[in-house]
Parts: sequence; C-alpha cells; structure tokens
Amino acid sequence: MAPYEALYGYRCRTPTCWIELGERRVLGTELVSDTEEKVKLIRDWLKEVSDRQKSYANLKRREIEYSMGDYVFLKVFPWKKILRFGRKVPVEEIEVRPDLTFEEEPMQILDREVKVLRKKSIPLVKVL
Repeated sequence: MAPYEALYGYRCRTPTCWIELGERRVLGTELVSDTEEKVKLIRDWLKEVSDRQKSYANLKRREIEYSMGDYVFLKVFPWKKILRFGRKVPVEEIEVRPDLTFEEEPMQILDREVKVLRKKSIPLVKVL
C-alpha cells in the first residue's frame, strides 16, 4: 500500500488521470484537453486564494514616508549569548561621519569558541 493511500484512504490521482470511479478512461486529445481544463481550474483557485490572503495582509500594512530631519526609532536586537539580562555595558560616544558611517575598532578579545558542525568547524570570537 502506498503512503498516500494509507494516509488518505484512496489512491493518489495525478493530473493526467483525474477521473472519478466509474468514469471511462480518456485517451489522446481528450486527455490533453481535460488536463488543460483541470490546470486552468487550479490556477483560478490559486489566484482567488492568493487575492484573498493578500487583501487580509494589506489591511495591517500602511505606507510610511520619511523626509530629511525626521526622527525614527531603531530597535536593535543583540546577538545571542552576547548580552544577558542584568548586565550593563557602558556606552561610549561614537563619532559619525557626514555620510552616516563610523569606524569600529576592536578593543579586546573576550572569548573564543569553535562551533563544530558535521563536516566543518566555525571559529567564533567574542570581541569587545
């Protein structure tokens, strides 16, 4: 017994053999035209479902435009295992260039770790 048949209780019917029990088998050009109709019907259903899902998703979206001088709030999540609850890292001032870039210089290597995967190992370095 095939897995599909065991799971759903009936045999899997591919698009080329979509027939109900008791129907005659279609051959030749009838088979091609019947398959094309079924594919067109499936595309219509998928388009209808996609449009419905898109309309639900678009209800929660809105266009936001920013202009020069606007203030925005950036939410930044720390990488795992770097910051723990209760530990405070003193923040120093950062010099920002006119093109909104800054240069970071590592001060000290805090920890080293080698993450071993199945076929390769990745060295991880925690830098202050």
